[in-house]
Amino acid sequence: MGCCTGRCSLICLCALQLLSALERQIFDFLGFQWAPILGNFLHIIVVILGLFGTIQYRPRYIMVYTVWTALWVTWNAFIICFYLEVGGLSKDTDLMTFNISVHRSWWREHGPGCVRRVLPPSAHGMMDDYTYVSVTGCIIDFQYLEVIHSAIQILLSLVGFVYACYVISISMEEEDTCRNK
Repeated sequence: MGCCTGRCSLICLCALQLLSALERQIFDFLGFQWAPILGNFLHIIVVILGLFGTIQYRPRYIMVYTVWTALWVTWNAFIICFYLEVGGLSKDTDLMTFNISVHRSWWREHGPGCVRRVLPPSAHGMMDDYTYVSVTGCIIDFQYLEVIHSAIQILLSLVGFVYACYVISISMEEEDTCRNK
């Protein structure tokens, strides 16, 4: 087998997906976004399973990875719709935190070029309310950063799906030729 086989490509792609998911997991933890944290955690586990299946020639593990990539694309498409406020969704809801906190995306206050100022609270407000934080000067708005993260995840997953299907078909063909001998 050559160096640049479908199997090698899938291994490299899984490694890229792991790095991308770990980066995303860190920033979701910083923003206390529990729904994406849970999704990223499951994604990391399944990508490791797919990586293991690819290295160990276990097509069933790669099939689990393949099914998961389809679900992962769906989840990331939902996140894109959520941050772009498509179909009645609103990025200002507490949906990503399971309605247990008022935290938002970490990128909202810490994006590239953003200047964060804490404004004095009004007489009828709570001290820890996020309405008292003023953010100005952002080079790119936080929702577009979240959309870019999800788009990268979708791209990696779609390419991973194609390579996983290819590796599964090659593994099945090799298995069939071994049985026929």
